[in-house]
Amino acid sequence: MNKISTAWQPQPTSRMCFVCGRENPVGLHLKFYSDRAAEQVVASVIVPEQYQGYPGVVHGGIVSAILDEVSGRAIMSATEENPFWVTAKLEVRYRKPTPTETPLQAVGWLVKQGHRSARVAGELRLEDGTVTAEVEAVVVRLAPETLAAWEQEREFWRSEEEAL
Repeated sequence: MNKISTAWQPQPTSRMCFVCGRENPVGLHLKFYSDRAAEQVVASVIVPEQYQGYPGVVHGGIVSAILDEVSGRAIMSATEENPFWVTAKLEVRYRKPTPTETPLQAVGWLVKQGHRSARVAGELRLEDGTVTAEVEAVVVRLAPETLAAWEQEREFWRSEEEAL
């Protein structure tokens, strides 16, 4: 399992994103770290039982949301230009039940980048490295009008360290 060390650089987060939003009262508040050389992103998470599907098991939609975010963020480790891409296709494979109230690590990486789209992938792992779910996704560049609408939030887009 990848350990988050000083070699990993913090990625920015938003205010209200369900997965990473610092101010979202019902969000997961994940903090993402990237390794540009490896073009990988990691985040540690313990999913509270309030996000269960079955007792002791994380709801599949929550697993999917975490994998969507970590795989999509892999593009941020691969490029210095506009980091805002959106998911066009998401394929999740649930390998085994993901337990609530258990340390997990989400890992995402770039598979192939084109000019307007990229293929990314990721896994959700237990502490021993067992993969509970994996994802393959296609992300695309934001349309200019969507990116322009987001501009008012840009000032809040920063790493946890910058937000303090």
